[in-house]
Amino acid sequence: MNRKLRMSHSQNISSPKSEFYYVKGKRKLRTNKNEQQGNRSPLDISKQVQLSKHEVTNMRRSQVPLIRDTLSQLWENDMLPAIWFIFSRRGCDAAVEYLEDCRLLHDCEASEVELELRRFRMQYPDAIRENAVKGLMRGVAAHHAGCLPLWKSFIEELFQRGLVKVVFATETLAAGINMPARTAVISSLSKRIDAGRQLLTPNNLFQMAGRAGRRGIDTVGHSVLVQTPNEGPEECCDVIFAGLEPLVSQFTASYGMVLNLLAGSKVTHNQKESGDVKAKRSGRTLEEARKLVEQSFGNYVGSNVMVAAKEELERTQKEIQYLSSEITDEFIDRRCREELSEEDYAEISLLQKKFKEEKQIRNELKKRMELERMAAWKTRLEEFESGHLPFMCLQYKDKDSVHHTIPAVFIGSLSSFDDQKIESMLEDDSISPGKQEVDSGGELYYPSYYVALSSDNSWYLFTEKWIKTVYRTGLPALPSVEGGTLPRETLKQLLLREDMMWDQVAKSEYGSLSCMDGSLDTWSWSLNVPVLNSLSEDNEVERFSQEHQTAVECHKQQRRKVSQLKKTIRSTKGFREFQKIIDRRNFTKEKIERLEARSRRLTRRIMQIEPTGWKEFLQISKVIQEARVLDINTQVIYPLGETAAAIRGENELWLAMVLRNKVLLDLKPSQLAAVCGSLVSEGIKLRPWKNSSYVYEPSSVVTGVINYLDEQRNSLIELQEKHGVKIPCEIDTQFAGMVEAWASGLTWREIMMDSAMDDGDLARLLRRTMDLLAQIPKLPDIDPVLQKNAQIACNVMDRVPLSELAG
Repeated sequence: MNRKLRMSHSQNISSPKSEFYYVKGKRKLRTNKNEQQGNRSPLDISKQVQLSKHEVTNMRRSQVPLIRDTLSQLWENDMLPAIWFIFSRRGCDAAVEYLEDCRLLHDCEASEVELELRRFRMQYPDAIRENAVKGLMRGVAAHHAGCLPLWKSFIEELFQRGLVKVVFATETLAAGINMPARTAVISSLSKRIDAGRQLLTPNNLFQMAGRAGRRGIDTVGHSVLVQTPNEGPEECCDVIFAGLEPLVSQFTASYGMVLNLLAGSKVTHNQKESGDVKAKRSGRTLEEARKLVEQSFGNYVGSNVMVAAKEELERTQKEIQYLSSEITDEFIDRRCREELSEEDYAEISLLQKKFKEEKQIRNELKKRMELERMAAWKTRLEEFESGHLPFMCLQYKDKDSVHHTIPAVFIGSLSSFDDQKIESMLEDDSISPGKQEVDSGGELYYPSYYVALSSDNSWYLFTEKWIKTVYRTGLPALPSVEGGTLPRETLKQLLLREDMMWDQVAKSEYGSLSCMDGSLDTWSWSLNVPVLNSLSEDNEVERFSQEHQTAVECHKQQRRKVSQLKKTIRSTKGFREFQKIIDRRNFTKEKIERLEARSRRLTRRIMQIEPTGWKEFLQISKVIQEARVLDINTQVIYPLGETAAAIRGENELWLAMVLRNKVLLDLKPSQLAAVCGSLVSEGIKLRPWKNSSYVYEPSSVVTGVINYLDEQRNSLIELQEKHGVKIPCEIDTQFAGMVEAWASGLTWREIMMDSAMDDGDLARLLRRTMDLLAQIPKLPDIDPVLQKNAQIACNVMDRVPLSELAG
């Protein structure tokens, strides 16, 4: 990595625009020309401390370029056209709006775009994305799953013709679409998931970067990774140098696969021989099916890679086992007997035994000191649950043992929040801290969780363990307007609006320290948290109880005792030889740690490439046997199985059970479409940032049918859970009304007016519904009335702008 990109370089040599540099943990004003050129003495640099997380975040935030500035660099260096990856639909649309004043097209190109746009509007008036037209005339556009496929195809065509210079897209554009670009811009190395922020994998990063470079046009493609407050060049290199992950088979068994592989003859009822079953043994046995399943890509990969990985893992574990035997106390004792004289061995052995006992006492006293400190803080914090909001300082050490301090304002304890969301957090085993014994008398101490807002606009969730200082000053308990809510209540309400996706910063046996990004509403509050240098020590709250001071003094005395005993051991005659034995043991321990890390990597890799298809196949076969869908022993398939085997869907058995239910026969075509839509709405979401949360409600008939089917679904879910099958059984009324409205004849403009859904989401839901409806007339053993209604509904729904979409 270029050394000028390192954080240490940014810390030591400030940019020309900066008037300050960091040294000895403080900001210093430049004083002479040599310092301005970065020629500080080696002594100053050697004394420089590592920056805290708060300082690193602030430094990185100051280095984050604006989209407009980055685009200007791309334009000046002839690096357009570009695909700009942003990991949210909202972010893509906002970027387009932000660049509406930037002109990237020449007059003739703009005229050509205007002409193409006019043609598209005449042909597909409902497919126009009005809020994107102004940006499109300037040469920028968004491309994501929230757009109609017709509009996305239009953008792709303009991009290929060079009439769109920058496309802001989500990562789904990285595969499968022919949009050649000279440059790929990646806005962040991490994306938000349900559990917080997650770094991109090397495969994901290279997949996006690989879009850069147009075949037959460019000799080189450019990939630009943009600095963010959360990631910099160090994290980028970590991802790039990690190496590509192995290809992993996505093969999974389904009801349709199992039925089609095993099914033999159908059950037929002869009128002359009522109830007799005629069967032909033409299906496959489980053993025959297994041979086919084992021809999957997962097994192909495993045939070579799996064997090599398992052999290497076995060798590594044997070496760990052998080396572990060389660091046991018995082995060290035997080695000391061999290499030391009898007199020296007896002396050192006695002193070592006493040294271990004293160290154990020291550790117990340290734990007691920490618990007394936390107990003292708990008592003081209870006093601040009402009144003004005091400033405080949190502290922790990261995995590299670098000390970090966080200035913040104290909000209150989690238990003071009267909200179901907070109560569920407190009941979470991963968050709730355990009880700790304070003294030998058996008294138990329960750590509590508190919330604070830091100066970098982040929420922090912490126990007393992470508190360094609390100050007497803080935000006054006065409403911003007369009669308004107090600051503490306002901040609590702002916290409850968050998604509660906490990232763990540090953990200990006394509870974890977690953080979560704040919002624009909390930004002004965080700006009022002062820097720690501006708060004097005289302003600190008295936090040490008499019990804590006593525990500290006892710990100091024990530390001196252990230190004196260590000096005594070093002064013994045989210490030099003894130290060599200890050094060899420490070296062996380090080697074991490296081998264990490799063992864990190999284990993860084996789990990734381990084919699990056959296990799932057997689990599903047990469900279809018990549900009377197919007889595994005779391979005879029953009518329900015939329908399930012919359906395409995520849970073919559940779809077959619904479509064979007589309750659907009394539904009108539009109502049948609504019920089918409720079966295929997985992954469709409302967009909370929309101006209105309006969606059409389903009719009472549709709601009643869906509620009835939901009760029937529970029996299948119980059967699946019994055999470990995890295929979802979807049914949801949330979007059934939108499908019913479209199937009833409403226009696209009417149905999308003030809608809380994106165009692309509704189009995807309707296409899924049409696909299921189109299958019904072709399925075996389905009532003709239902087949006729399904065909009518499908014909009504297949109109512009959906009729022009690729199936």
